[in-house]
Amino acid sequence: MNINQLAKQLEASNLPPVDQWNPPFCGDIDMIIKRDGTWHYMGSPIGRKALVKLFSNVLKKEDDKFYLVTPVEKVGITVEDAPFVAVLMETIEQDDQTVLLFTDNVGNKFIANSEHPIRVETNPKTLEPSPYILVRKNLEALIHRNVFYQMVDLASIEEIDTNEEMIVESAGVKFSLGKIKA
Repeated sequence: MNINQLAKQLEASNLPPVDQWNPPFCGDIDMIIKRDGTWHYMGSPIGRKALVKLFSNVLKKEDDKFYLVTPVEKVGITVEDAPFVAVLMETIEQDDQTVLLFTDNVGNKFIANSEHPIRVETNPKTLEPSPYILVRKNLEALIHRNVFYQMVDLASIEEIDTNEEMIVESAGVKFSLGKIKA
């Protein structure tokens, strides 16, 4: 299977069409997705992976708010950082091209490319990087620290606008992991 076929197969998921649903807002519920990717309801972690997967499939972001939606109702939930965490990364080499295949904490698989870009925010006080990858629509995954270190291991140093930056490439797209400080 070539890279384009793999990308198309991954995109052909069976997710419900939440972006087409516009049900009435029914209020907020006491559900939170923590920064580590765990889902909590009324203060307790949701331990059933199948339930978390189900909820993640009906997750929608509008403006800066997150909702669980069905065709008949929409409820607000809290997300501390990103709703997903990229926990695994595979490097695939094919046709002189490198592809980074990510898996998140609920089993979504996606290739870093123009449809799934990587971005890194740096905390201005601590200078700690927070890397993200777009999972779908406007829902991102925080890239787990060990996965980020794998990416740094693969990175090359390139000069961009008079700055040296760590660059990783996937599916022909280059992503900056951050500037190199002298």
